[in-house]
Amino acid sequence: MNRALLLSGSKDSPVSSLETMPVASLPEQGDTLVRIAYSSLNYKDGLALTGKGKIIRSEFPFVPGIDLVGEVVRTGSNDLFPGDWVIGTGWGIGENYWGGYSQFQWTDPSWLVPLPDGMTPQQAMTAGTAGLTAMIAVDALERQGLDPESGSVLVTGASGGVGSFAVAILSILGFDVVASTGKDSAHDYLKSLGAAEIIGREALGGGARYPMESARWAGAIDSVGSRTLEAIIAQLSRHASVAVCGLAGGSELRTTVFPFILRGVNLLGIDSNTCPTEHRTELWNRLATLMNRSDWVEIGRTISLNDLKVHAHEIVKGQVRGRIIVDVNAE
Repeated sequence: MNRALLLSGSKDSPVSSLETMPVASLPEQGDTLVRIAYSSLNYKDGLALTGKGKIIRSEFPFVPGIDLVGEVVRTGSNDLFPGDWVIGTGWGIGENYWGGYSQFQWTDPSWLVPLPDGMTPQQAMTAGTAGLTAMIAVDALERQGLDPESGSVLVTGASGGVGSFAVAILSILGFDVVASTGKDSAHDYLKSLGAAEIIGREALGGGARYPMESARWAGAIDSVGSRTLEAIIAQLSRHASVAVCGLAGGSELRTTVFPFILRGVNLLGIDSNTCPTEHRTELWNRLATLMNRSDWVEIGRTISLNDLKVHAHEIVKGQVRGRIIVDVNAE
């Protein structure tokens, strides 16, 4: 039998319940059956569980959860074998297809990457989509020429999942990290992750006063968007880039072409959902190496499927620090 968190009702007003169902009743959305050990709670999951965002594109009833890690039980793939441990993120898992808030799930093998050597399942979901997104963003900035000698790198929404990983990764790699947060209570936490300086949300949240302002940032990772991103673009140093991976502050962006044509700055869109499998695998392996170089316990805490509803409302309101791991087998 399989136990899962099932959404029913409507997408605007979903009703969640823990249901037990035969594994045979799961939708066959691929030829690989995974026994899931852990999932995680992301901002997208919070929107799906609360009905505050149009995340789910499939019909109800539906099992959400955009992340999963587990053991292959059965597969028709020539690249996988029963007993292999795999990570699933992106490709519509938990949006178009039943997701990780379940003890078993059918998946397409192309959605899966091997659990890296030396990485535990718990570490994989401490990272999850948030950690992978941060890793993609750092990689994108490096490909634009950013290195630790370039200058200060800004991370917005720093106490959230993506922000926490971005601060930690950049710090381990030797960058001077400036963390932006609206939570005074998160200052010690961000310093423990390696932030050299912490600034308040209000320093950027009002937007740019002028199309171009004093150059401050050699690079930036932004998960806030809107007026905050507007301010970052105006403050980027010559030929610097901002990696954009979120819209917690809104989706509208008001800016001018001046920073782009006079300073040669770059706006880099980060989409972890469809990151190509080969590159995704490389980044997971790099992330595993980095996680083994530092103590990441502070970033994550573990809950059960029973706890998801409460924490979903908290993450949507911006009240969650770091990452929440979901033990799908815990009572």
